Amino acid sequence: MGYMRGFIPWIVAGVVSSFDWRWGAISGLVTGVLLLVQDHRRGVGLDALILEISTIVYFAVVGAVAVADPESVLADHTDVVSFAWLAATAWGTLAIRRPFTLGIAKRQTPREYWDMPEFIRVNNNITIAWGAGFTFIGVSLAVCGAVDAPVWAGITAHVVGLVGPAVFTKIHPARAQARLEAAQAPLTSTHQGANAS
Repeated sequence: MGYMRGFIPWIVAGVVSSFDWRWGAISGLVTGVLLLVQDHRRGVGLDALILEISTIVYFAVVGAVAVADPESVLADHTDVVSFAWLAATAWGTLAIRRPFTLGIAKRQTPREYWDMPEFIRVNNNITIAWGAGFTFIGVSLAVCGAVDAPVWAGITAHVVGLVGPAVFTKIHPARAQARLEAAQAPLTSTHQGANAS
């Protein structure tokens, strides 16, 4: 649920935007701020709130444009722009070596694992998966808009681009942990054998 919580403002905005893009942006902003305040009161660190902070900045900017100029050309491209923003957030956090998933994972993982190279590698991979998914959706929606593709093409892009990373996020850490335990098993048995002799 840690990863999915960060997408709640985007879902709310998407639903409300189907009626009016201005209210969609405002509802996304309000939802994002409420979740951030709630997490802050729970003592959640800023490193676990990168997605939430990025979300608030996005909706603040888009909301300001929407209110100032309701007829802006941005109104017809918020789907592409929103996924470009999410992709930039993912790739940007990787570039500065602070993948946005790392802080979220720390909330669900005992502290003794945080500095392990495998833990950091797993979160890099998960962030790459989300970055790739966001990029795929943004590019697909831009192409769909350019060629006037049917609605189902955009829906398919959303499903593929979101379900893929979600499934990867679910299974990759368990597989990495299994590999780590398998690699440590011979060392443990060797160590125990040495102690027995």
